[in-house]
Amino acid sequence: MKHCFSALAFLPLGLAAQPAVLMYHNDPGRTGANLQETELTTSSVNVGNFGKIYSRPVDDQLYSQLLYMPSVDIPGRGVHNVLFAATVNDTVYAFDADYADQTGPLWKRSFLSPGVVPVSHADLSAAGSCGGNYNDFSGNMGIVGTPVIDPTPYPGSSEGDQGTIYLVARTKESGRFFQRLHALDVRTGAERPNSPTIITASVAGTGAGSANGQVAFNPLTQNQRPGLALVNGVVYIGWASHCDLGPYHGWLMGYDATTLQQLVVFNDTPDGSNGGIWMGGSPPSYDEAGNLFLSTGNGTIGANGNPSDTRNRGESFLKLTRSGSTMNVTSFFTPFNYQDLENGDVDLGSAGLLLMPGSGGTQLAVGAGKQGRLYVVDRDNMGGVQAGSDSQIIQSVDVNLNNKIMGGPVYWEGPGGVRKFYVWAANTSLKAYTFVGPGFNVTPQNSTMSASNPGAMLSVSSNGNTAGTGIVWAMCPTNDANQQVVTGVLRALNAENITQELWNSTQNSTRDPIGSYAKFNQVTVTNGRVYVPTFSNKILVYGGIQTPVIPAAPDSLTSTAVSKTQVHLVWADNANN
Repeated sequence: MKHCFSALAFLPLGLAAQPAVLMYHNDPGRTGANLQETELTTSSVNVGNFGKIYSRPVDDQLYSQLLYMPSVDIPGRGVHNVLFAATVNDTVYAFDADYADQTGPLWKRSFLSPGVVPVSHADLSAAGSCGGNYNDFSGNMGIVGTPVIDPTPYPGSSEGDQGTIYLVARTKESGRFFQRLHALDVRTGAERPNSPTIITASVAGTGAGSANGQVAFNPLTQNQRPGLALVNGVVYIGWASHCDLGPYHGWLMGYDATTLQQLVVFNDTPDGSNGGIWMGGSPPSYDEAGNLFLSTGNGTIGANGNPSDTRNRGESFLKLTRSGSTMNVTSFFTPFNYQDLENGDVDLGSAGLLLMPGSGGTQLAVGAGKQGRLYVVDRDNMGGVQAGSDSQIIQSVDVNLNNKIMGGPVYWEGPGGVRKFYVWAANTSLKAYTFVGPGFNVTPQNSTMSASNPGAMLSVSSNGNTAGTGIVWAMCPTNDANQQVVTGVLRALNAENITQELWNSTQNSTRDPIGSYAKFNQVTVTNGRVYVPTFSNKILVYGGIQTPVIPAAPDSLTSTAVSKTQVHLVWADNANN
């Protein structure tokens, strides 16, 4: 059972190659790019040809990224390209991703029952978070971290098995709080053997909340915000806090993908406090050898007066290497001004680490934080910490000082091998930085519009490095989204020249509006469609506005695999669903 794979390489029999999106930001390096998009181009995405074509109803807000898997053979329903969604009401949906009239799910799985409800913001308010007025989440917080899908058959499964989706669901049961790891069959939503498993953990330490030399995991106060990562047969899960309600720590746990047995537990501040692992929703990135790369938030740094001690590593980029049941910090970077970051609550860990592809002899990782500064490090020799400056690393870049970077950067290599990464901080414009080696040109290209707090969450689509195909997709809030729900706008910009906006969802305000902005969430782009999560209890689907309208799909499809171009697409008549 192979678990380290490219999310864009899944190719079912009987179906032409279509890019899957099986994990957060598309690939292990978290580049956010789909490089196999042939339908959406800089000439086809405009208000006359592109817009909202239909929607899918769900039962609550969508904090986790939508995932897409082509050619899934659903028992009794035939072969479908499937869109997976998980809501904060502890519900998982599998929708047909092509047919506008197929509004009902192919299957739906709820983890609620009489006496079992999702954890809500009221539970955190009662616990004292944010002074008793907790609004980082406006309602429920059942499933928050983005699931991950393994497209290989589950060991011992029946013939025709096509893989497993892993997720964490949080529940309140008779006043007690639980977090569980679930493994579901992608074809039916049925639990795999050994699923679910209750998440518990403790580590040796004297830090915040410890008792008798042990620090225990708290299922209420630990926020499972980052997406899940599936690496070499291990499902990795990370946690931070809710509104800094203490005591808390940054936790990372690994579970065997088949047995769901806990294999490894890592706490980044066992003899200190805080150090949350949340990264704006990003999971750890990982390399071919299975090393994990992540960033941590405000928290204790070092031990026994030594800021380089790896025992406590808040405010840091970390390279983690597993050895049996131990997770070792094999390299790290902590900014020289870490105490200022601590004092001002401008933690480093608000965005994940992007592993830059093809960067030559030195493999680069790019990350950022709430200070509005990007850091470029050698991912295998991050530089540690030094007094007075960060001169030991490849580069630091001031994007927009004192304006938060909460969505991780995304990356694209365009025509002529020009390599860029894109980042959109709060209260400023989208910026594109060009790689010049060993770092990036510090003078970026800027878009002509800005985004409110927390900035924009980005995705990229292109047909490889073909000119005229690169598009940066940006989910933007229209007002400050901190502690409140606001409306949103989706923008499409030319990745070769981000001063050119191709389209946005306000240009046709009747057909294309987003509704409520899904905080810290980005769109999923594949197969000529843009799938948009919202806080309006809807998934919105954007694509080409085509005529004439092709007849609706039959109630039940045959088991013969078909591509989207072979099936009906109801466009204009469903534009306002």
